[in-house]
Amino acid sequence: KQFTYIGPQIGDILGLKPSAWTTIEDWASYMHPEDRSWAVDFCLTHSMACIDHEADYRVRKGSGNYVWIRDVIHVISSEQGEVTALMGFMFDITERKETEHKLLSLQRELEELSFKDGLTEVPNRRMLDKELERLWMDCIHQQRSFSVLMIDIDFFKQFNDFYGHIKGDSCLKTLAQCLYNSAARSRDFFARYGGEEFIMLLPDTDSESANKVAMRCQQLVSELNIEHLGSLIADVLTISIGIGSIVPTRADNMITFVENVDKALYQAKQRGRNLIVQA
Repeated sequence: KQFTYIGPQIGDILGLKPSAWTTIEDWASYMHPEDRSWAVDFCLTHSMACIDHEADYRVRKGSGNYVWIRDVIHVISSEQGEVTALMGFMFDITERKETEHKLLSLQRELEELSFKDGLTEVPNRRMLDKELERLWMDCIHQQRSFSVLMIDIDFFKQFNDFYGHIKGDSCLKTLAQCLYNSAARSRDFFARYGGEEFIMLLPDTDSESANKVAMRCQQLVSELNIEHLGSLIADVLTISIGIGSIVPTRADNMITFVENVDKALYQAKQRGRNLIVQA
């Protein structure tokens, strides 16, 4: 079908002559390929149902660039409820859409920063609380094992006293990134727990596999070969690890489980450090 009248304003918005936009096919052909199917279907469906509507979609200008437009359609119908005409108005909303996109990008960036530890740039305690609950519930529903590693840098206070806080911060960053990258599977999660403590969540991981991950973490830290002359057990940086493994049910308490893993870490430190202890 053909449009009865196309106003000259189409030239201001799209850089087209009214004669270039005379049929529904012309209208559809200028739409962005990603918008064409849904926009045409949406507009035609509402028009045939005698429902006024509006739609935002991208349209190709005469120059070849795309702009966002808001298409506002008023449906004119007969007393019998039959569509007799459509009256449409187009508005260039490109600037508004670009502003919305920038705001959404900024919002995502701020949200990401709010879940990231400012010093080490690994997930923080806030993100940990969210992921811990999610993974715990997933393992309950799937009846799968769940393991947690609590990791502490041995004699870190002495490291700071010996080398200074600037080197101490650098040490935290290096170790955090090393352990963060050691979480081999996409579903594994690593975060800074607080101070010099870190935590690793390992869904679908039993105690034997968790122990292997813990040993790999110790090996990776050893390979960093960070000098630590303030340590009482080695000349390089070492870590102690507490491990807990469970196939959780609704009767189990998530907080109590994590506290037990923390107690295992405490035992590793009490027994001499640079050790792995199972809860």
